[in-house]
Amino acid sequence: MTQNATRLDAMTQALRQCEQGDTSTAQLIRIWRLEASQLNLPQRYGDVLNGQLDRMESSALFSEESCSFSHKDQLAALSVWLEKASEQLHRQQAVDLPPAQRSGGDEKKGA
Repeated sequence: MTQNATRLDAMTQALRQCEQGDTSTAQLIRIWRLEASQLNLPQRYGDVLNGQLDRMESSALFSEESCSFSHKDQLAALSVWLEKASEQLHRQQAVDLPPAQRSGGDEKKGA
């Protein structure tokens, strides 16, 4: 298992626990900031994630009724971010592989 996969798994687990009410929003944010900072993603991913986590921190200061951000919607947005980040990391990993491994190694030379 790669370091990226381990970090994504930790983020997924924290998200699921928060959705189930087994961990706090503050703990989720702490885990996500730590793990995401170690992912080798383009800057825009960090910008989007930091904006989302900042909104979650702000909304945690207010009750659900007085906040313009739905906790459920915020968690759904993190799930989408996680999916997109995972796809990006897979694309980056595929580019880093030697050509024979990218195509499965079934290329025939001279044919």
